[in-house]
Amino acid sequence: MLKNNTLTYISLFSSAGVGCCGFHMEDYQCIATNELLPRRLNVQRINHKCKYDSGYIAGDITSDEVKQRIYDEIRQWEKRGNDRVDVVVATPPCQGISVINHKKNSKEINRNSLVVESVEIITKIKPRFFIFENVMAFQKTLCISHDNRTMPIGEYIRETLGSDYIISGRVLNFMNYGSNSSRTRTLVIGVDKKYRNNITPYDLYPVYRPEKTLRDVIYEFPRLEWGEICEDDFYHAFRTYDQRMRSWIHGLKEGESAFDNEDPAKRPHRIVNGKIVENIRKNRDKYTRQPWDRFIQCVHTRNDQLAAQNTIHPEQDRVFSIRELMEMMTIPYDFRWVDYSLDELNALSEAEKRKLYKESEVNIRQCIGEAVPTEVMRQLAVNIRASLQTKRSDAAEINRIIAERQLTQRDNLMAFLSKNPLALDIASLMRITELCNAHRDKNAAFYTNKFIVNEIMGELPTFSKNEIRILEPSVGAGSFVPFLFKLYENVPHVILDVVDVDQKSLEAFDLLLDKIGIAHNFTINRICHDFLTWEPTYRYDLVVGNPPFSKLKKKTPDIIEATKYNKNQATNNLAALFLEKCMGCSDCVALVLNKNILSTEEYSETRNLLRTVKIASIVDFGRYGFTGVSIETMCMVVYPRQKPKETTVYSMKYNKKYIHNQDYITDETYPSFLIYRDEQFDSVAKKLDFDVFSVFRDRQITKSTTIPTQNDDCLWVVKARNINDDGTGVTHIPDYDVFFPKHLLQTVSVSRFVNDDSVYLTPNMTYNPRVIDNLPNTIPDGSVAVLIPKRPMKLTTRQKAFFSSEEYRRFYGIARNLSTQSINVDNNSVFYYGVLRDE
Repeated sequence: MLKNNTLTYISLFSSAGVGCCGFHMEDYQCIATNELLPRRLNVQRINHKCKYDSGYIAGDITSDEVKQRIYDEIRQWEKRGNDRVDVVVATPPCQGISVINHKKNSKEINRNSLVVESVEIITKIKPRFFIFENVMAFQKTLCISHDNRTMPIGEYIRETLGSDYIISGRVLNFMNYGSNSSRTRTLVIGVDKKYRNNITPYDLYPVYRPEKTLRDVIYEFPRLEWGEICEDDFYHAFRTYDQRMRSWIHGLKEGESAFDNEDPAKRPHRIVNGKIVENIRKNRDKYTRQPWDRFIQCVHTRNDQLAAQNTIHPEQDRVFSIRELMEMMTIPYDFRWVDYSLDELNALSEAEKRKLYKESEVNIRQCIGEAVPTEVMRQLAVNIRASLQTKRSDAAEINRIIAERQLTQRDNLMAFLSKNPLALDIASLMRITELCNAHRDKNAAFYTNKFIVNEIMGELPTFSKNEIRILEPSVGAGSFVPFLFKLYENVPHVILDVVDVDQKSLEAFDLLLDKIGIAHNFTINRICHDFLTWEPTYRYDLVVGNPPFSKLKKKTPDIIEATKYNKNQATNNLAALFLEKCMGCSDCVALVLNKNILSTEEYSETRNLLRTVKIASIVDFGRYGFTGVSIETMCMVVYPRQKPKETTVYSMKYNKKYIHNQDYITDETYPSFLIYRDEQFDSVAKKLDFDVFSVFRDRQITKSTTIPTQNDDCLWVVKARNINDDGTGVTHIPDYDVFFPKHLLQTVSVSRFVNDDSVYLTPNMTYNPRVIDNLPNTIPDGSVAVLIPKRPMKLTTRQKAFFSSEEYRRFYGIARNLSTQSINVDNNSVFYYGVLRDE
């Protein structure tokens, strides 16, 4: 961004610059544009895309010299006051990706690896945003990484850039997002994580609109006679072809193909030795007259031929003119393909016009056929600028606003939401609403950050039905709702039921909804009720939300009745109860859950239930889930009516993705789910005997019951920090050690282990487990767990040392699902304190 707030961009594989012309139209400055073919790059020069001629960079992007020219250009713009490249747009060749290419081979995988070159450049440039545009199969198509791994492009982009960017990839038909012709493409958008609480890719995608028909777009264009160039528009011309082919299409009605003609002489053919040899009909839409009142089919690169797909005018015996194609692709009327204005072109003689057509027409048509529709990119440019200009508030400012305006008082909050006097963005208003919820602690409702919701959207199913039903069982401020509007904007009718136990929360939600605006295809039903006792009328296609994380102190008779058939009768945890109810009323369930549902004893029956259904994906948010709350969360996407298959696991903290058979990570051999289980884990597991200890931990020893100095009437209190990291013993720590009076021993349960040499000690909550002998004349506090052998045994020095080894610690980290919170040694996790077998 320049000092005057002008935004900047770089375009890779830019062809003639049709797509990124949308950024130029919005007054972005193009720092550099790269294209392999000089004749196409010259079209960009003609349109004055770059301010400086050095910005036009022709050549192979795999060349270090070409890359260096791009980097040099960035440095020159830094000297002119540009703090950072705002956007990188990359539209690499799609021949090896497109389903239209029927002759893919290993060479095409290498060609797809041009994506890898783009990712390398993005990694070095570090723009605020990046955009990849390509065909529908883009993310699933293979590429070869720099370290010679063959992997799907989408995974490579996320693996390489996901640590620094929030990334979403959506398949969109551009005819509903700005283009005037059908073009089903993938848009992958990355947003710098600096903006993660305020801007996500879903904020930037183009706006949905109904598709236009061919009549809407080109019906008013003048009729053309054979070979005619319109005198008022050079680019509207009748492209001629072999006259004998005209009879093939002359009598066709809209939607009919020349292959359907009854007369063999009027069907596409060639003459071989004086005989008619009919052409093979490989595609249904070749030699087909297009209908006026249907959406416009995709514009392909060979739009100059009758034999290509969907190229024939609805009435006239010709392919579409360049001007008509430009309208279909929303290319600006004043876009220049040659270095003349339209008035200058129209003033040329007939001979000069035909000479220009002969020189340039095929190149122009090919550029149009491979372009990104200009309007799609223009909308992206508009949305990026709007997102950067929107006033946002950080946590400190939000807290100040709440305090100064006394928004914890309900009437003040409602007035503030209604008027929005500070013109805050919707994310800030939602955050304020959750913080001001007078019953927040009671209902354990936490605001779900935008970038977390963005990740969840990527895991949700798509639907081809005309009507779907979605349930949000604990709506709160409605964090998910704007994303659902965007994700399902192409479904004709969406019924969204939102439930909340707090009527005031629903009233606040309504005010926020007024700011967002309800999507045209959504019907929203508000339900004030305790979700656990509410009885759904319908079965839902999808349940999505962030249920409360608290526990019921006591189950009311109504809740007891509502949950009497639950699989897990042992838990009072609301999230687990919500999950089980949602699984009973929906075909797909996607909930934000406390990560401890994977492992703690309380959820054993919940896990048994989950083992019987399809867990499609788990997104591990770690501590990113809720701002200011030390809870590790995840999103689990479950299909209750489907059988277990594969489960995709993504770790946001480590930016790693794994795909396993569900049975492998939910193996009943182990007491918990192991979402990061791998071969190394299994290799260690084969060396160990499990379930050999029970565990005890006593929190009764507190600061008030200890003294800072030692005497003969005290026992040294062993704390976790006293246990050496290598497991070789303990260390006294000055000004840290405390001592427990012997006369108080009868008041604490852990006293029974004093001087018991049959038990062992381990830090209770650590990423680095180690095990030591119980020490004489000591007593452990609550930071140390006591390991009690289930049968008489004595650990060898080798066995104790193994608990401190890197090999075991990696194993244990996986056993705890790479958690960093709530990793107490409990009745389930003590199972993994396996004893190394004798060699």
